[in-house]
Amino acid sequence: ALPPLSVTLLDVRFKEFSADAQANELAGNGYFDFWHAFWANEIDYDRFYRTLPRDKALRKLAEELAASRVKVVVTQQPFDREIVNPGPPKRLNVVLVSVESFSAEFMTAFGNRQGITPKLDQLAQQGLLFTRIYATGTRTVRGLGALALSVPPTPGHSIVKRPSNDQLYTVGEVFRSLGYESLFLYGGYGYFDNMNAFFAGNGYTVIDRTAIKPEDIHFENIWGVADEDLFTLSLRELDQRHAAGKPFFAHIMTTSNHRPFTYPEGRIDIPSKSGREGGVKYTDWAIGRFVEQARTRPWFANTLFVIVADHTHKGRGKQELPIENYHIPLIMYAPAHVKPGRVDTIASQIDVSPTVLGLLGISYRSRFFGHDILRDGPSHERALMANYQTVGYYERGRVVELKPNGRARVVDAESGKPVPMDELSQHLVDEAISYYQLASDAYKRGELKIKPTP
Repeated sequence: ALPPLSVTLLDVRFKEFSADAQANELAGNGYFDFWHAFWANEIDYDRFYRTLPRDKALRKLAEELAASRVKVVVTQQPFDREIVNPGPPKRLNVVLVSVESFSAEFMTAFGNRQGITPKLDQLAQQGLLFTRIYATGTRTVRGLGALALSVPPTPGHSIVKRPSNDQLYTVGEVFRSLGYESLFLYGGYGYFDNMNAFFAGNGYTVIDRTAIKPEDIHFENIWGVADEDLFTLSLRELDQRHAAGKPFFAHIMTTSNHRPFTYPEGRIDIPSKSGREGGVKYTDWAIGRFVEQARTRPWFANTLFVIVADHTHKGRGKQELPIENYHIPLIMYAPAHVKPGRVDTIASQIDVSPTVLGLLGISYRSRFFGHDILRDGPSHERALMANYQTVGYYERGRVVELKPNGRARVVDAESGKPVPMDELSQHLVDEAISYYQLASDAYKRGELKIKPTP
């Protein structure tokens, strides 16, 4: 019974008796630490990364999150604040589609000449296209965490896969507090990557492929049902909420644009399982079909569609954090409410939800680290991204790389070559540290909870 009891009752923090990290490591048990790291899915930022004195980090982050045109009332922490948008809010439904592995470079709007995204390019022309948005990571759970929590990609795995990740302050909670029903719809089995547990634990109604009858599935593979079947399920669920008089915030996560790139035959002019371009074009077709079918619904006129990628199709490049490998599209579409246009502001995936809330004119209590791209973005263009161990910060043509053992360097965003640690570089390093240090600390302290831990 002792091993199960030790896992249940012991806490790795019990060894933290000293300010000397080496002494604490010597006080630990190697086997216990190994399994703790396996289950916790995190790397302790304070122990392994460069930090600032806490008061300085707080001042830096407060400067970062200072809004230009929105009244902000800071409470205990810079990220814990009241966002007051002027005018009456628009009580629109919101449908957020996060698209699997969808790089900006696939779209004609970004220079592609293959013609594999005709539907999305049409929506980009008719809606508001954000041209310089960057994903926070290279995994789906990174994108889901950024969109739901608006929190920097702290070291290790996404918060979606970590312990004690329930009752957090999500965009779904903001909508829920306003009387909406928040839903998470997924075409695969949501136990994968802990998605069901995360969203269910944070107040979302979770609906995955188990809600689809076998006879209603046109195609499926290891990742889930074809996107068209996911969207058919989504329409059914949204119709039910509208019929019940319930406004909705629906986060839909697609699966088809993923190896082995298989889908029903006859939908597009590229055969199934013939490569990435087919997966992209099929997903584009399915999204276009979904929007056209939604157009016939009574709730369409009062709905904002937000289409964004979870991450790109690329992994690492020659650089540690190559900017082009994080470039994703973002489209906001609501013909009766959003004028067509382009926004060329550099921004992060963590800014998507605050921008949606700002576009709707919603005032709310925020624990988000992101900002409203339309109102605050032009005064401070920046993006945050990470791989598993290296966390980064992109601003003014430079990328800050923060790594374990307290290492930090600044490189040119295009060439990847190191740049001098001049005044600008040091300023960017301090900004980057303030984001990651305080985000990691806030999660650890329970300050990202709906009711912060005392």
